[in-house]
Amino acid sequence: MGPLGWLLDAQFQIAGSPVLVREIVGNVFGLASALYGLRRLVWAWPVGMIGNALLFTVFLGGAFATPQAHDLYGQAGRQVFFFAVSVYGWWRWSRNRRSGAGEQPAVTPRWATGRERLGLLAAAVAGTAAAYPVLAGLGSWGPLPDAWILVGSLLATYGMARGWVEFWLIWIAVDAVGVPLLLRGGFYPSAAMYLVYGGFCVAGLAAWWRTSRATPPTRTPIPPTYSEAVA
Repeated sequence: MGPLGWLLDAQFQIAGSPVLVREIVGNVFGLASALYGLRRLVWAWPVGMIGNALLFTVFLGGAFATPQAHDLYGQAGRQVFFFAVSVYGWWRWSRNRRSGAGEQPAVTPRWATGRERLGLLAAAVAGTAAAYPVLAGLGSWGPLPDAWILVGSLLATYGMARGWVEFWLIWIAVDAVGVPLLLRGGFYPSAAMYLVYGGFCVAGLAAWWRTSRATPPTRTPIPPTYSEAVA
């Protein structure tokens, strides 16, 4: 059995319940991605994508022979969307990094505007409402919380790519719903990691908030009037 075969099959017992090694490894990559994101380093995106690929196989137990009795299609689907949004985030932060000077972070945190916040709220409501019947029809276990976790995770990842401080708040809301769902489904390493993420998100929110206050807002120059231009 090669390393890949071992990673797909290896598991051990915790309190009498089987736990997949790849679930733990995938969550470790996810935590590493969050740490890089806190420091606003481009490596946050490719590292997270590795975790996404591993966790995708965990939440589709029917296809990948996981020991849990429940398939969480929303959790699996969000790994696919994570991967796609991470490509955008990787590109955006890399572009920012190349256009900056020295060893500056890849993004400057800021609070979203009122219009951007309304867009996030509308997307959260509409996305959850659209995802719920799809997940319920697929037979996903706990389709309503699964729908919010899917949509909220995508919005948080997009907010991170844009440098919005609010993305930490969205992650906290996702974690608050995800922990009880994963515990009931028997995904214990992921539930434990969600708890760790929750505390980490509070620290991340505080760090980005302080940075946003220390960074002066960028003001768009007001073009001169015609009379000023010809004077």
